[in-house]
Amino acid sequence: MTTNAVEFFRCLADATRLRIVRLVMDRALCVCELADVLGMPQSSVSSHVQIIRKAGLLESETCGKWTYFRIDRGKLSLLKNLLRQFPDALEFAADAEKAEARLARRETSCCPGPVKLGKARKTPVSKKP
Repeated sequence: MTTNAVEFFRCLADATRLRIVRLVMDRALCVCELADVLGMPQSSVSSHVQIIRKAGLLESETCGKWTYFRIDRGKLSLLKNLLRQFPDALEFAADAEKAEARLARRETSCCPGPVKLGKARKTPVSKKP
């Protein structure tokens, strides 16, 4: 992870990157899945993912030609605690619903799904402690 606080917060300061971070907190998604959920071109999503990755927030797994991303386990608690300080916006709830629908189609889509990162985490960020 970056040791520069400015780089860390700059990574989270973009609305699209914050949406991506929230989407990959509890599940691993590939760029094409993120693009479907966000309604954006894969190239744009990929650029945002690389900024988040360079900030050291993501772990990844490559399966064939797909790479799946999820928040690094060591940064998960920090990010969840930080995001709990802000009320959930409606767009995040809509993103979560779209992600669940997209994951339900994973077996019949082009994306095979991750192996190591495939298990969903049980504690979504929107839950209060």
